[in-house]
Amino acid sequence: MSTTYDPATEGAEMSFRQKMSYGDYLHLDKVLTAQAPLSGAHDELLFIVQHQTSELWMKLAIFEMRSAAGAIRGDDLQPAFKMLTRVARIFEQLNNAWDVLRTMTPSEYAVMRPSLGQSSGFQSWQYRAIEYLAGNRNLAMLRPHEHRPEIVAELEAILTQPSIYDEAIALLARRGFDVGGEPRADLREKRSPNPAVTEAWRQVYADPQRHWPLYELAEKLVDFEDYFRRWRFNHVTTVERIIGFKRGTGGTGGVTYLRRMLDTELFPELWNVRTEL
Repeated sequence: MSTTYDPATEGAEMSFRQKMSYGDYLHLDKVLTAQAPLSGAHDELLFIVQHQTSELWMKLAIFEMRSAAGAIRGDDLQPAFKMLTRVARIFEQLNNAWDVLRTMTPSEYAVMRPSLGQSSGFQSWQYRAIEYLAGNRNLAMLRPHEHRPEIVAELEAILTQPSIYDEAIALLARRGFDVGGEPRADLREKRSPNPAVTEAWRQVYADPQRHWPLYELAEKLVDFEDYFRRWRFNHVTTVERIIGFKRGTGGTGGVTYLRRMLDTELFPELWNVRTEL
């Protein structure tokens, strides 16, 4: 006769009145009560959970990108490689999330859409932080956050520091490559593609064995942008599948706005160099 298994027989802790539990450590009482649907529509919980989960992954991506930039600045490349790999895998997770959201049909979304008001994903300050950390520094995108001075201050602090790609180019210069003169004076501005930087990366790719750490760094950056581009493409596809060419809730052109974003390159010389090889 079989008996019900009791984990306590193997030493598992079963009483947490005076001890920290799994839920305590993760503050699940806060996390799992942070969903407050407004419409009563069945699919609104899906919409909220998908976006909240994405924001948590973005929080980790920001942490890893900042850490990777610091490691590159300190010529400590092995930890930077691990961090950049993690960022790419985070965006793989973010890509997978669109597959779940795409189970929502246009008619189902239409029921809950009025509850969103003017809120929109393009207002995500963490997404903006990721773009700024990577190097896409569009200052116009500070404006949606002007009502939150603490968020603007956080983004402005990022803009005062070199982006992760700025740090990679500075590393090229420290390793003796010509990167076309001094860094730009205003780090808040988006940098322009530089033929000298493309040539420097060409030399790295032309002799990987000689320049292996730089070669690996370049590929880690491309890997991240590859997943980032896929995330943007999946975003466009999901939006078109659900709302077609309607305007976005935040007033953007919706799909037309998102398609313009597909043309943005984070690390242009690393893509240009492929043509030069």
